[in-house]
Amino acid sequence: MSVLDNWDQWKDFLGDRLNQAQQEGMNQSVISDVAYQVGEYLAQQVEPKNEQERILADLWKVADEQEQHAIANMMVKLVQNNH
Repeated sequence: MSVLDNWDQWKDFLGDRLNQAQQEGMNQSVISDVAYQVGEYLAQQVEPKNEQERILADLWKVADEQEQHAIANMMVKLVQNNH
């Protein structure tokens, strides 16, 4: 089963990667850029596996680049608050 199959597992996976990046000294600006790149990749290459991912994919598709960065930053905040 992929981490993308379950929303909570996906958030846990992202949170773990975020913690790892912070422990390795990655600053918030770089984390934001990586989150945007991950969002862009997922929107272009990965079929959403659950309702939450479908909503994010739909929002991503209608957002301009600035709004996409905001979505990525909100996902970072979401997983930071969950860990």
